[in-house]
Amino acid sequence: MYRTHNCGELRSSDIGSEVTLSGWVATNRDLGGMTFIDLRDRYGITQLTCNMESNAELCEQARGLGREYVIQVQGVVRERSSKNAQRATGDIEIELSSLSVLNASETPPFTIEDETDGGDEIRMRYRYLDLRRSPVQSQIIFRSRVAQALRKHLSSQDFVEIETPFLIRSTPEGARDFVVPSRLNPGQFYALPQSPQTFKQLLMVSGFDKYFQIVKCFRDEDLRADRQPEFTQLDCEMSFVTQEQVLQTFEGLVRSVWKDILEVDLPAFPRMSYDDAMSQYGIDKPDIRFDMKIKDLTDLSQGHGFPVFDSAECVLGIAAPGYADKMSNKDLKKLTEWVQRPQIGAKGLVYVKLSDDGTIKSSVGKFYTEDQLRGWADHMGAVKGDLLLILCGEEEKTQKQLGQLRLEMGDRLGLRDESIFAPLWVVDFPLLEWDEESNRFHAMHHPFTSPKQEDQARMLTGDHETMKALRADAYDMVINGVEIGGGSIRIHDRKLQERNFELLGFTDEEAKDQFGFLMGAFEYGAPPHGGIALGFDRLCAIMQGQNSIRDFIAFPKNNQGRDVMIDAPSPLDQEQLTELNLDVTAESESI
Repeated sequence: MYRTHNCGELRSSDIGSEVTLSGWVATNRDLGGMTFIDLRDRYGITQLTCNMESNAELCEQARGLGREYVIQVQGVVRERSSKNAQRATGDIEIELSSLSVLNASETPPFTIEDETDGGDEIRMRYRYLDLRRSPVQSQIIFRSRVAQALRKHLSSQDFVEIETPFLIRSTPEGARDFVVPSRLNPGQFYALPQSPQTFKQLLMVSGFDKYFQIVKCFRDEDLRADRQPEFTQLDCEMSFVTQEQVLQTFEGLVRSVWKDILEVDLPAFPRMSYDDAMSQYGIDKPDIRFDMKIKDLTDLSQGHGFPVFDSAECVLGIAAPGYADKMSNKDLKKLTEWVQRPQIGAKGLVYVKLSDDGTIKSSVGKFYTEDQLRGWADHMGAVKGDLLLILCGEEEKTQKQLGQLRLEMGDRLGLRDESIFAPLWVVDFPLLEWDEESNRFHAMHHPFTSPKQEDQARMLTGDHETMKALRADAYDMVINGVEIGGGSIRIHDRKLQERNFELLGFTDEEAKDQFGFLMGAFEYGAPPHGGIALGFDRLCAIMQGQNSIRDFIAFPKNNQGRDVMIDAPSPLDQEQLTELNLDVTAESESI
């Protein structure tokens, strides 16, 4: 046996036992007559000791061990004279009787400890070493526990886990596809799935009734902290269900997982319409851990001689509680520059300070009386000590800009407590979005989303303006301002699906070419159905209070979509290119 116990297992009750351990040398400390080794595996760390007086040869062998050597040791469990309360095995140590080196190690490029000296790039390059660190291992193990909890709950609700293909056909809707050339079909390509959407609908046509899958998905899009080119979804679909039944089912799932894994009772998920989310929070995934709702000041602020407000479509503001006397003019100037950044896009920022001493000061004070400014404060529910921050412009843009400012102020005020979980459902999304540049409609979710039942007749016969007002049977799950997942009731009627393709700009030939298999399936008794997909990586991250999904993925890509550990993507040799009937005409500068 390589080991009788792991390195996180032994306790005071094991004192006197002869044991065998195996693992990696985390540290090696030579104190003259004594040598101390911290031996590590994924379960923990155990201290080993060797006394020069009792076994000089073994001590010399121990002193020669480098960091990350893989060793096997035998010895007796002893009580530590200097206990370590920060370590689970801190009451004991192993007095060595023998030591074997199973594998030597080069000196690692960074310290493999909880707090490492390695930067992101080098840790990504040596990811297999970074994965030895306890904080990273704990996130991967946490992910495994969440997956098991999801499977357990869904299986108890009669869901069937079914795998769907990874090599499918490309469709132009959504993000860019990753494509795979077919050697057996020259000049033709597979696409890697952005989601199993059409397959799970076909499974409903097939009569499986309740499907789920923890599945890899692929999108060739710009990356950020919560986005990877390959990511994992919990993908689910149900037949003969209404929107309410779907919401109840998956709210129950998430509450069950929170209770099982975190021992936290999530509150009931409130419902919020898309329109209310945008008008009150400026974003379709609101963080409701704090209030600071957007208030409309248009009627109160226009018609008083301030041309910027008078010419604006709307004037909107938020009240930052207790912040009036915390911001100097210099601070306000920096905040104005922050909202003027291209990522936000505001032209300027107006403030009103309601100081603790009862005075009121505003950057537009010469256009408004003190009573008028206090009227704004009353309308916004502000009190002494609060700071009003106001933007103006086109309604949709101003809502989004103020939504971003609201989140920034929430961070500055410490209102986004990671230990608090505030879930909700956002519902009643628009079915379609009109794009002025392309002069066409786009699906707010995807082309298979059903309009609300009361809107279906209008969808078939209505004019352009009617189409803009259609509401979808769609819903997003949001927790702490993060979209965890979304779904919808699907169109299961061929006539309605054909109309939706028409509104989205598909010709009959394009719709038949790309989705003919699904349309054909609808001719054979498609049941009413709906479902949801939850971002599994994001779900794990939000449960742990993290913004980045990277450490919940064993081998993630960097911000350029590269795996720097294996150096992928990489060029193909000419023989492979010829076999795949590919001709590379230009190489990237990075290759």
